[in-house]
Amino acid sequence: MAFYFHGLPIGWVAIMLALLASMGGFIFGYDTGQISDILLMDDFLLRFATCSTPGDVSTCSFSTVREGLIVSLLSIGTLVGALLGAPIADMFGRRYAMSTECVVFTIGVIIQITSESVWQQFSVGRFVSGLGVGALSAAVPMYQAETAPSQIRGTLTATYQLFITFGILVAYCISIGTRNIPNSASWRIVVGVGILWALILGIGILFMPESPRWLAAHDRMEEAQFSLARSRGIPKEEAKSHYIIVREVEEINASVQYEKQVRGGWIDCFRPQNKTLYRTLLGMSLQSLQQLTGANYFFYYGATVFKAVGLSDSFVTQIILGTVNFVCTFGGMYVLERFGRRRPLIIGGIWQSAWLFVFAAAGTAVDPTTHPGVGKLMIVAACMFIWGYAMTWAPGVWILIGETFPTRTRAKQGSLSTAANWIWNFLLAFFTPFISSAISYRYGFVFAACNLTGAVVVYFFLYESSNLSLESVNMMYTDPNCKPWTSRDWAPPGYSSRQDLIDRTRAAEAHKPLGSGALEEGRTEKSSAEGS
Repeated sequence: MAFYFHGLPIGWVAIMLALLASMGGFIFGYDTGQISDILLMDDFLLRFATCSTPGDVSTCSFSTVREGLIVSLLSIGTLVGALLGAPIADMFGRRYAMSTECVVFTIGVIIQITSESVWQQFSVGRFVSGLGVGALSAAVPMYQAETAPSQIRGTLTATYQLFITFGILVAYCISIGTRNIPNSASWRIVVGVGILWALILGIGILFMPESPRWLAAHDRMEEAQFSLARSRGIPKEEAKSHYIIVREVEEINASVQYEKQVRGGWIDCFRPQNKTLYRTLLGMSLQSLQQLTGANYFFYYGATVFKAVGLSDSFVTQIILGTVNFVCTFGGMYVLERFGRRRPLIIGGIWQSAWLFVFAAAGTAVDPTTHPGVGKLMIVAACMFIWGYAMTWAPGVWILIGETFPTRTRAKQGSLSTAANWIWNFLLAFFTPFISSAISYRYGFVFAACNLTGAVVVYFFLYESSNLSLESVNMMYTDPNCKPWTSRDWAPPGYSSRQDLIDRTRAAEAHKPLGSGALEEGRTEKSSAEGS
């Protein structure tokens, strides 16, 4: 069963696989969102914090080091998991890799909920869970980008970020529902519910089609045809003859056959030919800058920050931020599909910087605990920052990681980029308590500067990849005549502009087969790559 978008068939399976795979993002978001509130729960403090008067929660507090380690060890696990995600996904396929990673995550959750009084055990559990989360963060965007029809690839890949925000919001809501339970159930429920999300993804993904590009790379072309047909909503019996499937299979096969002639090891990610090194560094930079926007400053320590601002119920403020983050991500999916990748990231970086400057300036100029109006202004500034982040940098970077790299090194470059994200995730999670205690709300000025840096990096180095097939994106990066600031109108030889390419491709696919066109495009890509 299919519906039509710009005259092209899109199968409901494509929607379902994107949503189901995005449960990996939900797990990521849920783990990110839960710890901020758990750190303030009475039973958790009594068990794992240092109490000057045993049994009196008002005398309990975490040292800066202990708090930093409890929060940040998840990020160390995700860093390792992200690096392991590529070989696992390449070896076992995208689906089986995700199922395996869900098992690892579940083991980590069990370690956490069985902790009694040793905070190190809880931290190790977060590390193990991080291994699964990190590997999923590498596999899911790659699977979505390789399986989704190009006409809606950006929107479907952005569902990963949407589910991250949904996971954060759900964690906040469950936490506010359990915080008044007098025993350990207050935090064990919050952590333990994570197993449910892993079961949904780990089992459900096995019923979805495998990545056609992974199947083609392993000489399973017939299965690749069936996978494409399911994504397009085309009956299985027509998979071998339908002109759209024939065109896409030829394009994928031409690209795969060329790439098989070239080694795709880790060292190849750092070769300058065909702008491979360029794209590796770009991906790592974008993922690093996404962390340096400052979003996780609010997600990890938001409850503590807003409690310091003088709010009577910081849990409620967390839910407000989580809701803004989740709802605005829907807008981000539209913005990135409608306006491309470059413009939203540039404008978003400037917008986010401005509101972080307001947040930091207000908190630095006046003590928010004695001036409620200033505290409210800081909350508004935080919400406006999250609004811009959710509309641009949050989903945009994950989309780009799925569509910027060539097939032969996509998994490994995606892992390196995601690993850069987790390195900065760890550094920020661990050092934020130290930095905040030293410079307080001036920390916002640092993030403001990083957001401006991100806008500059996007302008000078990122190519516009919207509305192009993954193979055409590779052609664009290897075209010596194309520059990042002119890439919006780039098109392969024979097309006058990007819009001309889009219009003619849609018309051709909707009305007649172009069996040899994709193959010829693959050959053009080969020639372009060899000449670069």
